[in-house]
Amino acid sequence: MIKNDLFLKALKGETVERPPVWMMRQAGRYLPEFMEIKAKYDFFTRCQTPELASEITVQPIRRYGMDAAILFSDILVIPQAMNIDVEMKPNFGPYLPQPIRTAKDLERVIVPDIQDTLGYVMDAITMTKEKLNDEIPLIGFAGSPWTILCYCVQGQGSKNFDLAKGFCFTQPKAAHELLQKITDTTIAYLKEKVKAGVNAVQVFDSWGGMLSPTDYQEFSFQYIQQIIDALKDEAPVIVFGKGCWFALNEMAKSGASALGVDWTCSARNARYLSGGKITLQGNFDPSRLLSPPDEIKRMVHQMINEFGKDQYIVNLGHGILPNIPIENAGAFIEAVKEYKAP
Repeated sequence: MIKNDLFLKALKGETVERPPVWMMRQAGRYLPEFMEIKAKYDFFTRCQTPELASEITVQPIRRYGMDAAILFSDILVIPQAMNIDVEMKPNFGPYLPQPIRTAKDLERVIVPDIQDTLGYVMDAITMTKEKLNDEIPLIGFAGSPWTILCYCVQGQGSKNFDLAKGFCFTQPKAAHELLQKITDTTIAYLKEKVKAGVNAVQVFDSWGGMLSPTDYQEFSFQYIQQIIDALKDEAPVIVFGKGCWFALNEMAKSGASALGVDWTCSARNARYLSGGKITLQGNFDPSRLLSPPDEIKRMVHQMINEFGKDQYIVNLGHGILPNIPIENAGAFIEAVKEYKAP
């Protein structure tokens, strides 16, 4: 039994004294203790070494006491497992030296054996669960198939993923084949994570907002729906689509336990668009953590009042930024723990 089950209660829509809180990307780059590890080991070594990944996962919990931990990893371990090279270049970000641009390129892409290729993630879950000692739940995650395709085709980060979109619109058959392979791999991966002990999973559709509502249905959400259908009876599924407010109504009917909301969509609009019956998560602007701590606390209390304390998980509207002062991140967490319903 998990001792602090606020997060799991919120996912079930149960009444709580205060909403639970965690932060996307809380394991990592804004913490001095993480920077010490970063100075010694390159990015994928940190992901692929269970001792390091589990240590990084629990660092923010030790410091701030969030209500859930999220496993330190990366969405791009999936293409790596699928026989697509991924490098993480310092001061550049992800780089895929042989992007997928044609149907021929797709021939080398496999749906892998998860234990063979990503067993290190399961080992990291086991180690993290030991460290957490059932105090709080552990979240596992994956990128949405569309977001993974963006990197596989573009070959790097992008402001508009024009090559990825072009691939979908000029070679839809190949695009759907790639999306299905990513989906099948992701389902198998998340199922293994649940078996290894994660208490919930989150699907990050970081680039979903790049698509029009019609194209979003075709190239993104139908594949996320497959993931939800495959996982929802095994663990709660949170879906976070950045810039995807237009899909909240459909997402609310998907069987997901909660929907992430970014900072461009107000609490009121998010409740309205999602039909008002599903747990929502978000939506504090990560840059707002640069505000003075007192201001952060005031804004967090206001945000909770606007969403309502029930069926709500306090979080950022995207990942925490590397330049956030640690006391400001602390103020964000403290504000939730101090919250008293009006």
